[in-house]
Amino acid sequence: MREFERKQLLERVERDSATVGRTLPDGVEVQGEEIDLQEFVFEIKRRDTIPAGERDRVERAKRNLRRERRERLELIEENEVSFAEGEELVEGIVGIDRALNALEQLRPVDLEAEARKQETADRQRWMNFLRKALGRDDGDSHGGRGSRRGSR
Repeated sequence: MREFERKQLLERVERDSATVGRTLPDGVEVQGEEIDLQEFVFEIKRRDTIPAGERDRVERAKRNLRRERRERLELIEENEVSFAEGEELVEGIVGIDRALNALEQLRPVDLEAEARKQETADRQRWMNFLRKALGRDDGDSHGGRGSRRGSR
């Protein structure tokens, strides 16, 4: 490949708008293994947050995608491929960038907020149990005082 073609390919990869309007590729080969990238990203994005159990899986996927992106980019930078192969690599890199953008936008679950929420729910369940056990349910939150006032 000629130098100006190589530079043209590299510029396409580094362009800020390279992923705009692009769809995620169905799959991508990462480290010799085919990954159903679109399904993985949509499965994770559906949740809007990354559950604690999935965090390692998502981080591992992001690391592998970054490594694959770097390796593909080096092939172009070192002029080890033809222009046609370089164009294919660019399309793959842009797809990887699109997937990385989608995965980076996910928020990890706030463990402290989840713990507070769980504690509050536990406390509420306990209070409801006590009210029922003591015969003070059905909205009598004043401990029976409201019914005594009415009888005076």
